[in-house]
Amino acid sequence: MKKRVRMDDLEVFVATVEAGSFSAAARQLDISPALASGAVLRLEASLSIRLFVRSTRKLRLSEDGQRYLPHARQVLDALSEGEMALAQGREEIAGPLCLSMPSDLGRNLLLPWLIEFQAAHPRIELQLRLSDQIADFFSDRLDAGIRYGQLADSSLVSLPLVPDNRRILCAAPAYIALHGAPSTPEELVRHNCLRYVMGELTHERWTFHTPQGVKAVVVAGDRTSDDADVVRRWGVAGLGVVYKSQLDVRDDLRAGRLVELFPRAWGQPTPLQLVCAHRQSLTPVVQQLRAFLLERFAGMTAD
Repeated sequence: MKKRVRMDDLEVFVATVEAGSFSAAARQLDISPALASGAVLRLEASLSIRLFVRSTRKLRLSEDGQRYLPHARQVLDALSEGEMALAQGREEIAGPLCLSMPSDLGRNLLLPWLIEFQAAHPRIELQLRLSDQIADFFSDRLDAGIRYGQLADSSLVSLPLVPDNRRILCAAPAYIALHGAPSTPEELVRHNCLRYVMGELTHERWTFHTPQGVKAVVVAGDRTSDDADVVRRWGVAGLGVVYKSQLDVRDDLRAGRLVELFPRAWGQPTPLQLVCAHRQSLTPVVQQLRAFLLERFAGMTAD
């Protein structure tokens, strides 16, 4: 008699593929590596196939494993969707919600909104991680993240929040009075450009979509920070030119603390999106949060 496949074994198998090893999958699932390895061995026995080709240095999918993987994911997705459908039928959402988000956007725009969201759902346990560094969804145990730009990791699930967002080149009136305003991207080499650092990389290659085509300029300045909110504050203080998301500088432009230097259409596209590790992460609370944020962003009047 053929053994029945266990759902928890399927979950370990998919997690092992995504994490790259039994030990990494075990950490993600909060089980021991021995249990993770045993679950995959049990699944292989149930299916009478080898899912992985094992060696002392590497673990990779077998041909049978590659064929079986999309079906395993489909089964888990269907189970997750069923659980979410049941949960959405309840009146109240509850439990922990761990979010990562950019420093500037998080402090100055999203924080008041999230206070309102939690007031509407008081049984949510909100955990915020504000950082401009790229978060690891698995090791940091994140439910979701709010990120700018296109994702380098295609395995993540990305849901648009503000797909038409762009960067804006701007400076304070005091800086412009002392140093003038650039009229072309090439003129930025003569200006003090305030830059932020992500990981080991400094964001110093600024790209513009001009009528003459896409132009990229390597800029320099006397200040850098790994906190984009600090960079914006330097710009407001008149210390240099900043190239920031229009969502980050919207209030500064309206108040006259910053002045837009180039036409809006020249700015580099920087879509804002809600990101999850996989489809199973789209829990009712995450879906409610996305709907809430979409409503708030849609309600922002145009500049």
